[in-house]
Amino acid sequence: MYEESPVNKGELVDAVAKKTEKTKKDVDQIISAALETIMETVSENQKVTLVGFGSFEPRERQEREGRNPQTGEKMTIKASKVPAFSAGKSFKELVESTISS
Repeated sequence: MYEESPVNKGELVDAVAKKTEKTKKDVDQIISAALETIMETVSENQKVTLVGFGSFEPRERQEREGRNPQTGEKMTIKASKVPAFSAGKSFKELVESTISS
């Protein structure tokens, strides 16, 4: 599915540091603070929108019927709240253009 292996946080920090000419330490702190803030905000039942990139939000999952994968027995999966990401228009278009080429 992926052409190359996924980018980890260290590689992301390296790439951003190179683009911004900031130190890796500063970039790591900024990325960590941004991710932490997004997680805290979503966990407080609020949406975070980064125009062009996408939105992070909490979503409610209804109670549903499932099956125990080991036994095949029917079971009820409780309702829950989960984090969700929706890609923005620019992000979707960029990914689509690279897949089409």
